[in-house]
Amino acid sequence: MKLSARHLILNTLLAAGGRGQTVREAIASCALFGIRENSVRVALARLAAEGLIEVAGRGTYRLGRRATALARDVATWRTAEQRVRDWNGGWITVHVGALGRSNRVALRSRNRALTLLGLRELDRGFYVRPDNLAGGVGEVRGRLRKLGLDDAAAVFIGIDFDPEREARARKLWDGRVLTQTYRTTRRKLERWLAHAGSLAPEVAAREAFLLGNDAIRMLVFDPLLPAPLVDVDERRALAAVVLRHEAAGRTVWRRLRLAPGAADVTPPYSFEFEPLAAHTRP
Repeated sequence: MKLSARHLILNTLLAAGGRGQTVREAIASCALFGIRENSVRVALARLAAEGLIEVAGRGTYRLGRRATALARDVATWRTAEQRVRDWNGGWITVHVGALGRSNRVALRSRNRALTLLGLRELDRGFYVRPDNLAGGVGEVRGRLRKLGLDDAAAVFIGIDFDPEREARARKLWDGRVLTQTYRTTRRKLERWLAHAGSLAPEVAAREAFLLGNDAIRMLVFDPLLPAPLVDVDERRALAAVVLRHEAAGRTVWRRLRLAPGAADVTPPYSFEFEPLAAHTRP
């Protein structure tokens, strides 16, 4: 996915925390990725108009309430494995067939919530996922509501599907592809970690962000399927390497900023906002 000023600004603002970020810092950070100053200023104006960022002082921005609320849920990728449990064969189901589809904002929020919780459409308006998340259906229902699912949507446990639906439900995700992607991504990050010290600072910083951005996006949207639908050990191994890579990336960006004559950059080391930006477009 092509990196945009929008994505990078949201990442750097998250990394900056409560202190916010100046326009100068945003321009310097984006310049490392070949993003022009005019594009940065346009992105800042649009993000402010959408309520994703807000003015924090003269020439300074911070995250807005709308972005902060969603980011809290998206950032849980770091502890995702603590939110899974053994699967007993049941399904968490969501029925939205009776809900309207004319309100585009509501529809976007609904789809975002369903996607982030790993639900897939089994029949028209009927979404399912394995019931293997800690807290069960009550916890999932609460998260779905916070993420924008309509209050009128029915969220409940489904068991004893007929054989045809059970078979179709298990095929909604390609477990082999997911497992292979876990493995391939992990090895790519491990190779980068092994030779990152030999890279020029600017190159290391760019690669750290781009590789980490893709890997964390994968974890954010991962459905957290149980065995035997995927290889759970491969997913856990990837998550562990991503955490190592993120820590290394923070160090790379910190050194770049402290280097003599370095640009006034803000490390974009919280990658969560790439998917957040993709889901908050008007």
